[in-house]
Amino acid sequence: MWSFKKSMSTSKSGKDPMVVAFFHPYCNAGGGGERVLWCALRALQKKYPEAVYVVYTGDINVSGQQILEGAFRRFNIKLVHPVQFVFLKKRYLVEDSRYPHFTLLGQSLGSIFLGWEALMQCVPDVYIDSMGYAFTLPLFKYVGGCRVGSYVHYPTISTDMLSVVKNQNPGFNNAAFISRNALLSKAKLIYYYLFAFIYGLVGSCSDIVMVNSSWTLNHILSLWKVGHCTNIVYPPCDVQTFLDIPLHEKKVTPGHLLVSIGQFRPEKNHALQIKAFAKLLNEKAAEPGHSLKLVLIGGCRNKEDEFRVNQLRRLTENLGVKENVEFKINISFDELKNYLSEATIGLHTMWNEHFGIGVVECMAAGTIILAHNSGGPKLDIVIPHEGQITGFLAESEEGYAEAMAHILSLSAEKRLEIRKNARASISRFSDQEFEGAFLCSMVKLLT
Repeated sequence: MWSFKKSMSTSKSGKDPMVVAFFHPYCNAGGGGERVLWCALRALQKKYPEAVYVVYTGDINVSGQQILEGAFRRFNIKLVHPVQFVFLKKRYLVEDSRYPHFTLLGQSLGSIFLGWEALMQCVPDVYIDSMGYAFTLPLFKYVGGCRVGSYVHYPTISTDMLSVVKNQNPGFNNAAFISRNALLSKAKLIYYYLFAFIYGLVGSCSDIVMVNSSWTLNHILSLWKVGHCTNIVYPPCDVQTFLDIPLHEKKVTPGHLLVSIGQFRPEKNHALQIKAFAKLLNEKAAEPGHSLKLVLIGGCRNKEDEFRVNQLRRLTENLGVKENVEFKINISFDELKNYLSEATIGLHTMWNEHFGIGVVECMAAGTIILAHNSGGPKLDIVIPHEGQITGFLAESEEGYAEAMAHILSLSAEKRLEIRKNARASISRFSDQEFEGAFLCSMVKLLT
């Protein structure tokens, strides 16, 4: 075990420079979590330019320069100083596909071994887990002697997950054969409670904790019990990119476009969008004679996602709405922006989404958001701005259909008013707001 800073030149003061390391095994993935990583590094480099910055990554098939170029291409983020990459060869230990059963436990134990590989290559002064691998925290704190912090996007286990198993409700993380069997449900509940207890212990090792939403805050406070050092730091959303889209409705042809943004993962619940849209067409469609079209925009990561899209296509056929629904897979950012500029409604149907960057982007682009009445959208995003409405929330198929019909029945002037309120409300999710809140939370670790 050795310290990375010993191989670095000394700072202007003659002392060894402080080494700040981020544990982010998938730093080249290009998602919202990676945007947080690069914005955080940029903010720290501006504030503490003499420190040495390290990223532990499992992206061994690309170079450090390629990773930085990818960050600039995807997020338009360019770091002002160099960053060192420590490449980890055992990332397979945290792949969920490696653990078909006891996935949470397998990935968490795997992260300890991956963390050990990281620690053997570099012992930093400050360690930040920015991907949710809380089981690495005691390793770096008590073995590495580091000051440790966390940025939590989503708790590994939540009280909601416990309630799903306890009530024997089937879900994407609770197989039907378990939910139907009282004995198996009891056994899984015991496993979840034990895991939640251990997760609370390792999380409580953190010297500072940053969470991305009120929903995540409530769960982390319940599990980690470190309220004295826990703060909400909203993730940086690229709202500026969408602000040049005009708010006035463009009506080349009569009708309305509804869009949905999100990867085709099971928890996104695209089926609910299609069913509610079918109900809207069949029972509640406003402005008869005006066309309505639903466009589902998202990324497919693998064959499972592609299979899911094919299932959704079959659902549109079965419901008789095939001609009114389009799927746009892995489209360019310019195409995405074009669809948002033409859309009247932005749809979101994930239950207990921890934050909801896609919801923020829809509001920034000027679509009227209709999001799920839970999680981050309910608690942090689709909330009144200066007492004025910024969007709508729903839960059931009927609720979504009614809300869509209501939005479409509003006058263009009223919809414009809602759009203006929504756009004015999302400035709190900008890069600048994130940088200020992040640096404020980090002071304890860096001074």
